[in-house]
Amino acid sequence: MKSFVSLSRISTSLIIAATVVACNKEQSKTTSSTPSTTSAPAKAATEIVYVNSDSLVANADFYKDIRTKLESKSKKAQADLTSKGNAFQREVAEYRQNAQTMSADQRAVTEQRLARKQQELEAFNQNASSALANESADENAKLYDKVAQFLKSYAKEKGYKFVLTYSKTNPSILYADETLDVTKDVVTKLNDSYKSEKK
Repeated sequence: MKSFVSLSRISTSLIIAATVVACNKEQSKTTSSTPSTTSAPAKAATEIVYVNSDSLVANADFYKDIRTKLESKSKKAQADLTSKGNAFQREVAEYRQNAQTMSADQRAVTEQRLARKQQELEAFNQNASSALANESADENAKLYDKVAQFLKSYAKEKGYKFVLTYSKTNPSILYADETLDVTKDVVTKLNDSYKSEKK
């Protein structure tokens, strides 16, 4: 049962981690495919910006919607598991109360039935956990594609050559001038785009 409680936290962490990894992959692709230039430092500074992925995850509406959806599914799975677990525990308690008045054959049949139910309960738990993990991975892939596609258009529109990512959980950038932080603008435009998609 604890696996479902922590699964929503894991799902949220997966979304954050996937975004960071995805942006890092996009950065490495861009870095490897872009020939080095010898432009002036002032010009280079205006062509490189970064997005704070912690703020992006906290403020982008589609991240919030995905997180809410996954948390809702996790809570439902937890409730189903709790309900099935309580029903099983009642059956076990009833068996223990009546075991002494049962024949050996009745006890054996009941114990086999309870063992099967316990296996079914464990399988349900594993299947639900696996389904949530798979859905989280699918959502992460969609989120990566959405953010990468948006940032490609955004960078082209603004004339940026690199859009880096920064996160306290994965600080690949040790220092960046705050004037290069475009997170707020990216979040605003992503949210506007997402609202249009939802209509």
